[in-house]
Amino acid sequence: MTQNFQALVLQQQDGTTQASVQTLTTADLPDLDTTVEVAYSSLNYKDAMALTGTGKIIRQFPMVAGIDLVGTVVECKTGQWKKGDSVILTGWGVGERFWGGYSQVQKVKAEWLTALPQGMSPQQAMTIGTAGLTAMLSVMAIEEAGVKSGKVVVTGASGGVGSMAVAILAQLGYEVCALSSRPTENQAYLTALGAKEVLAISEWQTKMSPLAGQRWAAAVDVVGGPILAQILSEINYLGVVAASGLAASTALDTTVLPFILRGVRLQGIDSVMCPATKRNTAWQRLLSDCPSAAYAQVQRLVSLAELPQLATEMMAGKAHGRVVVDLKTS
Repeated sequence: MTQNFQALVLQQQDGTTQASVQTLTTADLPDLDTTVEVAYSSLNYKDAMALTGTGKIIRQFPMVAGIDLVGTVVECKTGQWKKGDSVILTGWGVGERFWGGYSQVQKVKAEWLTALPQGMSPQQAMTIGTAGLTAMLSVMAIEEAGVKSGKVVVTGASGGVGSMAVAILAQLGYEVCALSSRPTENQAYLTALGAKEVLAISEWQTKMSPLAGQRWAAAVDVVGGPILAQILSEINYLGVVAASGLAASTALDTTVLPFILRGVRLQGIDSVMCPATKRNTAWQRLLSDCPSAAYAQVQRLVSLAELPQLATEMMAGKAHGRVVVDLKTS
């Protein structure tokens, strides 16, 4: 590990967030117990919000964003990890309240780390990242509700969580319908991930029924708002919606009818504070249930310097799939 390394540092000037690649030393890092040499990170929707100054994700500056990282332990003062261990970090406020993955070296808490599953490469781990972990937790919630087959609708299907959810659900034998704001543009991409049908999100934006015809065994939703409300009204008896996002809205204008007349379950999905046991289970499931074809379909490999522009594109709805950040060459 070198003493000097590169990091993407966020500063705020006159209320505007500015990102720049800077040279740091280990003395600049936070005083936490475990030092990790970072190999890869990723770009998530929350990262894009942080880099563009949207939604007050970052409240204390300077900050190194990046809610994901994978790398090798250099030193662990608690003894929980040994030098050379391959580890993953997602969530726990990293990249928001604590310095995150957009740095070639980072200091974190030992308890935040998860062992990289044997047989999974570091690059694959960040292709999965928080998005894939959230998608897997969503799939696990669907399974826990007793839905083992049938039609599942995935909203925001061309995004990180949506892309991974489509791939995993298709691999497990569900009939996946992908809901996209750009269905024509994303048709080939989503079909290659396993979607049987690709529908326009505009179809839901013009509907609103408190209790529509039963259409879906389950749903994975990342957008919230009126689309989530409409999907809830279309879920089959004893079906479930795994909800993890608010890209459209935090509001939910619905009624109790789907819940009390059809026994529909609305299950919130949180990967940030997910307990270690469940987190480990999800990562092992990702090793076995995420199809290898998904890695090639959803991945773009970029440098630190490219992130600000890519974040702007993501916030404008122009990005798709997973963006992996190569810290080894940045």
